[in-house]
Amino acid sequence: MSSFIINGGKPLAGEISVYGNKNAVLPAMAAALLTDKTVELDNVPQIRDVNTMGLLLSDLGASLEGLGSRKIKIQSEGLRPKEPDNKLVADLRASILLLGPLLARFGKTVIRHPGGDIIGRRSIDEHLKSLEKLGVKIEVDGIMNKLSVKKLHGAGIHLTEASVTATENIMMAAVLADGETQITNAAAEPHVQCLGKLLNCMGARIEGTGSNKINVQGVNSLNGCSHKIRTDHIEVGTWAIIAAVTGGEIKVKNAIADDLLPMKAVFEPMGVIIKETPSGAKFTRGILKAFPAIKTNIWPGFPTDLMSPTIVLATQCRGMTLAHDWMYEGRMFFVDKLIKMGANIIVADPHRIIINGPTQFFPRHSSSPDIRAGAALVIASLAARGESVIDMAEIVDRGYENLEQRLTGLGANIKRIS
Repeated sequence: MSSFIINGGKPLAGEISVYGNKNAVLPAMAAALLTDKTVELDNVPQIRDVNTMGLLLSDLGASLEGLGSRKIKIQSEGLRPKEPDNKLVADLRASILLLGPLLARFGKTVIRHPGGDIIGRRSIDEHLKSLEKLGVKIEVDGIMNKLSVKKLHGAGIHLTEASVTATENIMMAAVLADGETQITNAAAEPHVQCLGKLLNCMGARIEGTGSNKINVQGVNSLNGCSHKIRTDHIEVGTWAIIAAVTGGEIKVKNAIADDLLPMKAVFEPMGVIIKETPSGAKFTRGILKAFPAIKTNIWPGFPTDLMSPTIVLATQCRGMTLAHDWMYEGRMFFVDKLIKMGANIIVADPHRIIINGPTQFFPRHSSSPDIRAGAALVIASLAARGESVIDMAEIVDRGYENLEQRLTGLGANIKRIS
């Protein structure tokens, strides 16, 4: 176990680069299993979840070069039809993305229920129901799922919820299926668009990514290709909040203007000054004021992964803010740690909290329960005057690359101890 030691109270300023989206690179790595040719991924973030997915692919027989660098090569000619490692699957929610590629390659797989952050009930029913429509037979025994199919065939699939990973799994299974698959109420997030671009680069025939209606025409085989992972807009939003909460000025390279739109709609009325630059965006603090109701939504709505850091921003705004995340009933459970640091927060129910601000943060000893809550605690500690300790720093490493080194480069007093 490792911990962050943070002495806060300093405005942070400077320039940083943001690299590939965690939620884009993981499905891209899984998609590389769809061909025995080499798939090269560029702009790869150096985070723990990428390493875990790399270990999963290696255990299945894929060959990886460059893991831990910006550019990795995946070659799956030696892929084996074996059960993915249970411990690694338990560590990584995105391991569920192996279903589509393994069924397309081998027509069968056995996988336990995936793990990952505990932010609420995270069912895989949408995945299983959708794969059944493609011809897959499913046997569920406790946490184990056994799937098999003689030949995948296209189908019309309407998702009861616009699940990102279910949309991605269907896309990956359908690219090598017989006939056409139409996905309605599909997820449209930037990382879904990134996967569609990669699959088409490999020779797939996919139309409509970025909308709620995706068409996939099955092909006989896929090729290798080179693909650049899309910039992580969630991390860009996190740096915007850090600039505002600490009263600094942070320039972020590689930010994509279109991906900023949902957060600009919330952050700018709250007083975060956002200026697009030739290389990305610049974030500074204006007069912070409450946003009446922040509600997560499917893309292009406000992303659920930014809710935890945004709650910290709301504590520094004058007035009352309602924060509502209908997606995950465990997203808000970390706020007791912010309350102990001085935040004025009322928990209305598992999905809604009321924040009254501004309030001063005081240093405390806490622990990171999940990636985004861990980032939120880091931001609160950067605003608090005095020494804070955050245990389980390795959970934050799953989604944020070299966080303490990059914060130090902006003037923060932060170090890691084991």
